[in-house]
Amino acid sequence: MSDLPTLPVTFRPGRTRAVLLTAGVAIFVVISVVALLLEQLGPGERLSFIVTGGLIFWVLAQLARVRVVADESGVTVVNIAGKRRLDWAEILQVNLRPGDPWVFLNLSDGTSLPALGIQPGIARERAIADARTLRALVEARSVRDPEQDQG
Repeated sequence: MSDLPTLPVTFRPGRTRAVLLTAGVAIFVVISVVALLLEQLGPGERLSFIVTGGLIFWVLAQLARVRVVADESGVTVVNIAGKRRLDWAEILQVNLRPGDPWVFLNLSDGTSLPALGIQPGIARERAIADARTLRALVEARSVRDPEQDQG
């Protein structure tokens, strides 16, 4: 298949990421400015405002870091709370059904792994195209057992 992208390729929700990071910076700046402008606050209270703004930014940055990276040897899925490395053969199916919040990878161990790096939230058409590309990469690179195909 000649229309497959050159590896490595990274899938991430670009618009969602931009919105999250912009909102995080804006919230941090607003909370920090408010903390500095309120004269009745003591130094500890000002610091708690700024730390709270920093924590909100950190949470939004964690939400924005999600991605799926495909390279020659497999796929790395980075979600909010963790990262998982998969060989191509471990991925049996790439699913993005109508109404799904993100792509799900059906794995050879019988589990399903959410891949938040491809999500139709703000950019639905882009997510569908990315899911199709990842599906094509999985189909092109997975080594299937010929005996399974006969059964």
